[in-house]
Amino acid sequence: MPMLKRAARCMVVSICCTIFSTTILIVLAVGFRMDAGYANAIAVTCGIIPSYFANRSWVWDRRGKSSVGREVAPFWVMNIAGLIISTVLVALVGHATTDWSAATRSVALPAANLTVFGVLWVIQFFVLDRYIFHDRARVLATVSSLEQP
Repeated sequence: MPMLKRAARCMVVSICCTIFSTTILIVLAVGFRMDAGYANAIAVTCGIIPSYFANRSWVWDRRGKSSVGREVAPFWVMNIAGLIISTVLVALVGHATTDWSAATRSVALPAANLTVFGVLWVIQFFVLDRYIFHDRARVLATVSSLEQP
């Protein structure tokens, strides 16, 4: 599958998971008045699981058993790094916007989260494409065909 198609599919997965986690963030932080940092941590964690499976199966067409060391662990490490960075930023924004209206906070908190994950998305796509879900068999076949006289 061409890289542009993988990038488009990866973006669709990211958008869907972002809508899912943003909804959780708003419900917890604004609806239930949970601390914004904790709400973000819960929301992002809830989005990691569907993101992994959708990226693995739909974007990179990987089937069969997942490799914990080569796929699952690196995917989670990248996402946990994003979770930590976004949670710090959301907590700061949450603290700064405590007295704002619910409608305004419903925009400010997800905006902080999206800022972090927007930047990290580009990095994550290339790491997923080149290392984690890299199709080694296709690369080996291409190299073999190039080596043949």
